[in-house]
Amino acid sequence: MRVLLALLLLLAGPALAERVKDVARFQGVRGNALVGYGLVVGLPGTGDDNLVFTLQSMRSALAALGVVIPARANAQLKNAAAVMITAELPPFAKPGQRIDVTVAALGRTKSLRGGTLVLSELKGPDGETYALAQGQVSVSGFGAEGADGSKIVVNTPTSGRIPGGAVVERGVPIPFAGTGSGSAPTPLVLDLLTPSFSMAQAVADAINAQEGGGVAQAIDAVSITVRAPADPAARVRLASRIEALEVEGSAPAARVIVNARTGTVVIGGNVRLLPAGIAHGNLTVAVTETYTVSQPAPFARRGQTVVTAQSDVSVAQEKTRMALLQPGPRLQDLVDAINTLGAAPGDLVAILEALREAGALRAELVVI
Repeated sequence: MRVLLALLLLLAGPALAERVKDVARFQGVRGNALVGYGLVVGLPGTGDDNLVFTLQSMRSALAALGVVIPARANAQLKNAAAVMITAELPPFAKPGQRIDVTVAALGRTKSLRGGTLVLSELKGPDGETYALAQGQVSVSGFGAEGADGSKIVVNTPTSGRIPGGAVVERGVPIPFAGTGSGSAPTPLVLDLLTPSFSMAQAVADAINAQEGGGVAQAIDAVSITVRAPADPAARVRLASRIEALEVEGSAPAARVIVNARTGTVVIGGNVRLLPAGIAHGNLTVAVTETYTVSQPAPFARRGQTVVTAQSDVSVAQEKTRMALLQPGPRLQDLVDAINTLGAAPGDLVAILEALREAGALRAELVVI
């Protein structure tokens, strides 16, 4: 059976210029994770149904509004669900700005569709409240259940999003501004998204060519320091000029990525092949048993009916085929050779690993 390879052939060609803002970020300019606990109400009978912490949450929420539920009251909470809330506070977020939040069921609710999140606090790792979340939950999944227990679920109905559902109450200080007068200004530091010595040096050279020699210096495969003024407005102007710079870096590392479950293969354009021959064959051993009944002769006094088993062992071996890989950068040679062998997705990983061990595949092999 021929293997269908879904290929993304990134053909090696002239290096394309990339903007600095697409390959690097200024150090310290990052988002911050927020988390909270809340209550979703208004569900059409798909809630937690009297879970202990859901009852406690409902009592606390109503007590804050002046409604006291007796301790022994048997509250039916099929329309409410306890949820965890997550969000990311973007860099330079200011009070009053809105951010998206994600809610996920904590108990045994069947669906959050149609629910509304009650006002909840979103806190950072330091325990401080940075945002307040509330609003209608948007759920992409749904489920249906019959009286006989049969059911169908599409996507995930127990989690959803609230676009713009949280209001920022406080921002996170970001060390972007330089120091005051009387001391040396703090340099700006660029961090590459993908470590590369060649790209780090290329970014530093581009900055020096525009701003003057010695302004930028690559200190490792990730970070580039940039000498910057202390004035915040001047630092912003410098950062904007740096982000708009175009840099011609080196080609990415040769890499082959294989998804063994789906048989999908992504091959980078810098992959190189050396001459190699591949033989691939399958050996199948089948054991079948046939049961027969042996009965004694009619009117026999000492006979007994017994069941006997007859085993049949068969061996089938497919004809082994040899494929020849031609040297050079032609990725189609590798594709044609694997298709000629008729390798299954599970065998494809073994073939590529064998090629790499033999030195015929000059690339990093990543199996996911």
